[in-house]
Amino acid sequence: MTRTGVGRFVSEEARTRYLRAYDRAMRLWPGPREELDVGTAYGTVRVHRTGAPAGEPIVLLHGHAGHASNWHPQIAALGERHPLYAIDTLDDPGRSVQRAAAPGGRENAAWLGEVLAALALERVHLVGLSYGGWLALNQAVHAPERLASIAPLDPGGIEKVPARFYAHMAAGLPAMLAPRPLRPALGRLLANPALGAPPEMTAPLMLGMRTYKPATRPPAPVFTDAQLRSVRLPALVLIGRRSALLRPRRALERVTALIPGVQAEIVARAGHGLNLERPGFVNERLLRFVAAVQAGAAVGE
Repeated sequence: MTRTGVGRFVSEEARTRYLRAYDRAMRLWPGPREELDVGTAYGTVRVHRTGAPAGEPIVLLHGHAGHASNWHPQIAALGERHPLYAIDTLDDPGRSVQRAAAPGGRENAAWLGEVLAALALERVHLVGLSYGGWLALNQAVHAPERLASIAPLDPGGIEKVPARFYAHMAAGLPAMLAPRPLRPALGRLLANPALGAPPEMTAPLMLGMRTYKPATRPPAPVFTDAQLRSVRLPALVLIGRRSALLRPRRALERVTALIPGVQAEIVARAGHGLNLERPGFVNERLLRFVAAVQAGAAVGE
């Protein structure tokens, strides 16, 4: 979702409680990590850095209302051979601090481009889930200069957000209040992996929903056919077969028809949060894709 203003916590106490839960959630990441704050024209962006000391970087963009800990199943596998950078998006609760609205595609590409430039990152493999997937596609459309590839996972922007997506989100809230032993089964039933996620990860999500007031947030705009045709980067699009956001077959047909050379597939036994539901598959698929992009670049040199 794009934002036409700047969100706020309801109080400083609420922000403090959220950030304490956020810091506990980040302990799910294996191994040490570095925390970086990058200034942009739109605010200060928190970036978590871990993984290999050298190599082509992978940059991770979480989904709407999420945070960097949501990538914990990917960190060890992706970081073995690649530097990893996980970004707290500006328009969600987290440790980034937004000061100016980024209402459209160009503005969102601008702040993310400023972050990549400040970190001196080139040939970035940009991976995003849901709204993060929209940001990855958006960067490829408006500011692809620093990118080597994009990998949108069940991304926004492929088709209009359906009513069932909001119903899916609403159904997940009372399920979060169910006894903990029942939540994994409910998560499988509802294709909502957050219900079976570690409590450390879900605590900030719940606090954010209750105490963070985002600005007006129309759904992220659907990319036009011309915009998708303009993508000239290697692209991997993974779509959950049980996605609440996308109609999988239709979304697959659209990206395959429009994005030149895209690799796209529907992931069985996965919904919208496929990086949590099928982490082994997603990790292997991402690493294979990045390795192929690197090999192709080496051949072309």
